[in-house]
Amino acid sequence: MAQLSPYLKFNGNCRQALEFYKSVLGGQLSLQTIGDSPAAGQFPPAMKERILHGSLASDNLTIFGTDVAGPEMTQGNNLFLCLVCKSKEEIETLFSRLSKGGKVTTPLKQEFFGAYGDLADKFGINWMFQFA
Repeated sequence: MAQLSPYLKFNGNCRQALEFYKSVLGGQLSLQTIGDSPAAGQFPPAMKERILHGSLASDNLTIFGTDVAGPEMTQGNNLFLCLVCKSKEEIETLFSRLSKGGKVTTPLKQEFFGAYGDLADKFGINWMFQFA
């Protein structure tokens, strides 16, 4: 089966978001600015420090991101990144870290299928947490 990797679009704060996710999730961060890419001439000079393509990769997850979002970008509520955790400690730690500066929608609680919670982080990205 192909691996599913979320690709997140930001409006100028991709670097900050991916660095924040690295501080929470770990992994190897790679960032390419517009100015350092072969496509630099296709963008206004004011965008040269924005991220053309970023990736945060670990054994279990790769998150991609960009600041090339287009003028029509809106944050929606139809997509959540779901972290299926391996322990009670892991779910509590990740939930706490990602909620800093964000908004908890459903606090962590025990459901019939296991622990669950969800939130929107400080960048407006929706996250779900599960641990059975």
